[in-house]
Amino acid sequence: MTEFHYDVDADGIATITWDVPEKSMNVGSIQGLKELEEAIDKVLTDEAVIGAVITTGKKDFAAGMDLNAIAGMKTVDADNPARGVFEGTMSIHKLFRKIELAGMDFKTKKGGKPIVAAIRGTALGLGLELPLSTHRIFAAEGKGKIGLPEILVGIFPGAGGTVRLTKKLGSMTASGLILEGKTLDPKKAKAMGIIDEVVAEDDLITSAKDWVKNAKPADLVKPWDAKGYKMPGGKPYQPAGFMTSVGMSAMVQHKTQGVYPAAKAAVQVMYEAAQVPTDVALKIEARQFTSVLMNPSSGAMIRSLFVNKGALEKGAVRPAGVPDMSVKKVGILGAGMMGAGIAYVSALAGIEVVLLDMQQESADKGKAHAAGILDGGIKRKKVTEEKKAEVLGRILATNNYDDLKGCDLIVEAVFEDVGVKAGVTKEAEARLGEDAIFATNTSTLPITELAKASRNDERFIGIHFFSPVHKMNLVEIIKGANTGDEAVAKSLDFVRQIRKTPIVVNDERFFYANRCIIPYINEGVRMVAEGVSPAMIENAARQLGMPLGPLQLTDETSIDLGVKIAKATKAAMGDAYPESPSDDVLFKLFEEGRLGRKSNAGFYNYDEKGKRGLLWEGLAENWPVSADQPSFEEVQNRLAMAQTLEAVRALEGGVLEDIREGDVGAILGWGFMPWSGGPFSWLDILGAERAVEMTDALTANNGERFETPALLREMAANGESFYGRFAKAG
Repeated sequence: MTEFHYDVDADGIATITWDVPEKSMNVGSIQGLKELEEAIDKVLTDEAVIGAVITTGKKDFAAGMDLNAIAGMKTVDADNPARGVFEGTMSIHKLFRKIELAGMDFKTKKGGKPIVAAIRGTALGLGLELPLSTHRIFAAEGKGKIGLPEILVGIFPGAGGTVRLTKKLGSMTASGLILEGKTLDPKKAKAMGIIDEVVAEDDLITSAKDWVKNAKPADLVKPWDAKGYKMPGGKPYQPAGFMTSVGMSAMVQHKTQGVYPAAKAAVQVMYEAAQVPTDVALKIEARQFTSVLMNPSSGAMIRSLFVNKGALEKGAVRPAGVPDMSVKKVGILGAGMMGAGIAYVSALAGIEVVLLDMQQESADKGKAHAAGILDGGIKRKKVTEEKKAEVLGRILATNNYDDLKGCDLIVEAVFEDVGVKAGVTKEAEARLGEDAIFATNTSTLPITELAKASRNDERFIGIHFFSPVHKMNLVEIIKGANTGDEAVAKSLDFVRQIRKTPIVVNDERFFYANRCIIPYINEGVRMVAEGVSPAMIENAARQLGMPLGPLQLTDETSIDLGVKIAKATKAAMGDAYPESPSDDVLFKLFEEGRLGRKSNAGFYNYDEKGKRGLLWEGLAENWPVSADQPSFEEVQNRLAMAQTLEAVRALEGGVLEDIREGDVGAILGWGFMPWSGGPFSWLDILGAERAVEMTDALTANNGERFETPALLREMAANGESFYGRFAKAG
């Protein structure tokens, strides 16, 4: 199958069209790059050809390199995987450098042929690195995304993007794109100097060819290959450049806490690339890219955030044999923050929405919440007034249950009370057709118990959204004891429609995400009660790679919610409830009226505008810091294992059926150490034997909550890994 097509017009201009068959988006492959090199060789050796335009046969230019192909470089040389990665990376550098030099004599800078890129729509990763090696980049007007987002999946731009963007823009400007993975529309990309021209889509190829016809030898020489090149912003050893380099390193350390190898490697490449010739810089980039790709963290992130996430979004766990069950009309019961958020994302996806609340005023307020989100988009110029009207036009705010007629899916998002939920379930189902699916959005209540109020527990399911709904990508789908395949398929199809990532778990109190995050919070709060320094607790969590420490996270989710969950769990479990010093801390803060960020007082102090300040002085007064502090490593191990062991127990007990869902759900749901690839990937990086040593030590020092699960001990004895034993294809 041909991925690059070659054609020459009457003027002698070759058009190289990237059009990967049977894919909606172009992605780089080893075969495709070989074809591209063959096309470039034709351009450079055929005297009848004066230059070339590289473009796309699809609505977008390219989504980057296929990460499976990058990972596959490790297998090229079985005896030395690193050599295979390095040589594979250098082969791409040599191709792109061939395009950049275009056959010119390097000393005289003459004899080259102009090669330009004509891109439209999305141009990410390799889809930008290739154009950066050409002599001029033309982009079609529109809302396309242009950038280098590799850092988001655990690597950095390794096909020349780090070197060329640094040399083109300078370290300060390039760092935001390389280290944060920012994407820009064509106009902003031009304003920053990333691309050269933005033209109407109909004029894209014509404009590119006109430039080829009129290009002069000097137009083909990249600034960094020209005599007297001065890097924008200065080199690292120059006054301005020195400040940038120091600041960039400090910023990366602050944001990553040193746990993301790709970020550190990218900074190193940017620093060194600024001081050496391009060919040397590209070799440095290849070496650092190889180092990152050989790091277990990189492989784990790619697997979880690209391979596994993509598989789940494409229906890897969807029941076989169930036809498409896309939602046409959804009813949302409860117009609070959760219900309003679900209504917004549903309407945005083109689904007709009935947003119902007991009072019309409350329903209208829920719809207004959606309007507020859209207004924010208008201010950022991401949404038009027409789009706002279109989305809001799909939402019917009502207090009349009869308006639910015709809904094929209900998502109930009312108060977390079994009786209240049972009442609205019966009221809604009385208006629904027999084929409708009823879903409850609950974070703690068992689905099987709630399904007792339904007329048909086979068509009753849990769909747990995370707050804020329009920003959080994960949706947890929970099967009750009798939930049928059609309810699961309907829920998965709905999540696909609203462009979120689903995981499917079995019913048990707290399901999966909350089951794991609550022990993390409780362990942090427990340590406060024990006299561990609150600052050390928070810093230990941050340096693990957690986005928020357990105390800050409790403030964000609200302390009264923690108290409510503790009370409800104790009432449900009775004598089996594990008493914890963390309850005493939460209850004390609750009594003091310190409910977290929403009350501008919690574990932290807040100013009148809600800006978080320092930790509350009252913590030390109520729970004095002990003179004998645990080691930093032990604090980290307690926080990490509190979550991870619950993930293992969820797998062991059948709550999780697929470790891919466990890893993806952990990262997207509560931010579990993304550098690790998730709890199961982290255990594989550690090795089961080392993990058992840690949990045994934690159990001896801190109690049975760290007791090693039988599954983990068995795997350590057998020398097994989680992905070796439980990995699933598809």
